Amino acid sequence: MARRPNIVLVITDQQRFDTIAAAGFGHMITPNLDRLAREGVMFTRMYVTSPSCAPSRASLFTGLYPHTTGVFRNDERWTHTWVNLLANAGYRCVNVGKMHTHPFEESFGFHERHVVENKDRATPRLPFFMDNWDKAFWSHGLEKPSRMTYARRPDYRESLGAFVWEPPAHLHSDNFVPALAAHWIDSWRGTGPFFLEIGIPGPHPPYDPTPEALEAYKGRDLPAAIWDREDIDGQPTALKKLREQHLSVDHDAVVHLDEPTPEQMRRQREHYCANVTMIDAQMGKLTEALERRGVLQDTVILFTSDHGDCLNDHGHSQKWTMYEGSVRVPAIAWAPGRVAEGRVVEDLVSLFDLGPTILELAGIEPPRWMEARSLLPYLGHGEVEPRPFVFAEHAGDRILSGTEFMTMIREQRWKLVHFVDSDEGQLFDMRADPQELRNLWNDSGHEPVRRALVNEILAWRIRSDLKTQGWSEALRGFPAR
Repeated sequence: MARRPNIVLVITDQQRFDTIAAAGFGHMITPNLDRLAREGVMFTRMYVTSPSCAPSRASLFTGLYPHTTGVFRNDERWTHTWVNLLANAGYRCVNVGKMHTHPFEESFGFHERHVVENKDRATPRLPFFMDNWDKAFWSHGLEKPSRMTYARRPDYRESLGAFVWEPPAHLHSDNFVPALAAHWIDSWRGTGPFFLEIGIPGPHPPYDPTPEALEAYKGRDLPAAIWDREDIDGQPTALKKLREQHLSVDHDAVVHLDEPTPEQMRRQREHYCANVTMIDAQMGKLTEALERRGVLQDTVILFTSDHGDCLNDHGHSQKWTMYEGSVRVPAIAWAPGRVAEGRVVEDLVSLFDLGPTILELAGIEPPRWMEARSLLPYLGHGEVEPRPFVFAEHAGDRILSGTEFMTMIREQRWKLVHFVDSDEGQLFDMRADPQELRNLWNDSGHEPVRRALVNEILAWRIRSDLKTQGWSEALRGFPAR
């Protein structure tokens, strides 16, 4: 207990909250994650601070909301990360896989970065970048699958981004990245504590499991998408325009359809779930690597994702909305002897809370201007003061083009979504309507609730400025490696 623990942070990409069997979702096949949940602490109401990759991750790695970091969209420059503090405290800091920093390969406090980015970058709209996965395919003399290769298929426009992986299984990104991380664990010759961030690119689309992983879901009883035409037609204009964007552009090889059949939506979910099961298998191999090194009992494993995926819930593709499938993610902390065993936390928590949690696990006091709150009390280290609200936000971008800015506030019962440039919005009673099908925004009987929650957003933004006062000036002296 006196030894500073190694910390392994595994972040998947676009994994929904309802993808771990131990969390009550028996349609999933996740024995390794189930074990971590049974022996550790599982958070069932973990919400992201932004429903897309870079804003969410920049927030996580600074402990600040997007409106403070200034990273509102993908491909916007990061300022710093708290990884510097770990490096200066004697931790060997290594990133293997995706972090979606900008620039992609700047150190941001890490001693080593072995970067693998999105599965599909085959579009001129994205900056050119050759990552470690590209090099692996090149070294094998193979063409990496992407929207360009899948578009050659006759069924491309009917597949909803779901395809079977055909190259060698070890080259699948969700196998390649964890295997590279395991190789680092086996090979590093240092003796001090390490912080290892493993960014697994899946289950982000293309939904591309190996045949063996997919076979396990054939005929399995999977929950259907939340799909109702009245709900879709009644959504705020900003969300209708978001649907139009997805219907017109095949983002990440997903050709989104206005009226997909139940069979098409089920097939998409089969592939997605099979991707998660592939990741689960790799979690078992990562723990084996830690055990081979003899450090498993001195290591804290944290598992989570940067945001979710609607998977056609409410007629939407991928993320950029504030529906549960988009903003709520799984989260597990595991470390026998350091972390409580078998605890399920149902309080509202925020993804960026993992930042100060990691610092405190390493014996580092988080900067006073961090807006995130340490989760250490939930792990069995003190009194807990639950968050009354969690917040998420996203600025308009090339895809979310129907609004300048969107904000979500969520409390135990209510969820409200505010659009800064519109009188429209969303208000859901999450107890009575957990599927978010009845929008109460214009219901006169709920006007006091709506007004109170909008006022809470105002109070949060003001307090946020007070809390973070001086953060940019503090960065001038922010410790560098």
